[in-house]
Amino acid sequence: MEKAYNFDTVSEYNAFNNHETLHPLVSVIDFSKAKERTGSRMTFGLYCIFLKEIHCGDLKYGCNYYDYDKGTLVFISPGQVIDVENKVDFYQPMGHGLVFHPDLIAGTPLAKSLDEYSFFSYNTSEALHLSEKERKIVFDCFSKIEYELSQSVDKHSKKLIASNIELFLNYCERFYDRQFITRENANRGILQKFEELLNSYFASEKPYSIGLPSVGYFADEVHLSANYFGDLVKKETGKSAQEYIQNKIIEIAKNKIFDSSKTINEIAFELGFKYPQHFSRLFKNRVGYTPNEYRNL
Repeated sequence: MEKAYNFDTVSEYNAFNNHETLHPLVSVIDFSKAKERTGSRMTFGLYCIFLKEIHCGDLKYGCNYYDYDKGTLVFISPGQVIDVENKVDFYQPMGHGLVFHPDLIAGTPLAKSLDEYSFFSYNTSEALHLSEKERKIVFDCFSKIEYELSQSVDKHSKKLIASNIELFLNYCERFYDRQFITRENANRGILQKFEELLNSYFASEKPYSIGLPSVGYFADEVHLSANYFGDLVKKETGKSAQEYIQNKIIEIAKNKIFDSSKTINEIAFELGFKYPQHFSRLFKNRVGYTPNEYRNL
């Protein structure tokens, strides 16, 4: 039977990985020090970033092999569950990790901006794949945090550790931007699929049965997390996924409005709006005219 673990403190996760706890709220881990283990189900109450060592061909991204083979970063936020599957036999964990408790950053600038790092909500299949140069930067950030952990705690410790974590996350944001660019061809395929899904959605009965489509609906359809899908659309089009959906709604609405046999209310319901006034408000905001004014033009 698969083992299950809950890690709500840094010391619990350190003990699991055979590591000394130098600070109760943060740790940099070398997984090669951990004992051999089998697959397990792990629930985290911590922020965790794992640098997993891989070799080209070991893992796939969709139908394609990873384009970088020097390592991959996986981001976990409190409340997430990780399943290590297909590991029935004992194996030796490899790689490095940074784990920190939410209390570590309480009252720091990082606490206010942490939600902006959307990659903490990406699926593990949307991990960040590093070049050799990027990998060295990651290790440099880890070593700065380790240095602080080896010092006696003083009034500067929390600020310096939180600042170094923020610096590391800012680098990861840059690396993800690079990854979106290097996967431009694959991303175009996803955008094309998104456009097809939008057209088929509004050509079906789904607006009646489901209502207005959400970003999460289309993310599920292309097998991506909502955050990764939203970031991909934003990087490729300059518009948020929500704006992209609304543009499609307005485009379809304009064509429907010229069919004078339908009332504006009927058109609103056909598009999935529960309340026609919400449709009129969106149309006025985006077009500059109410639906009726646009029809009379």
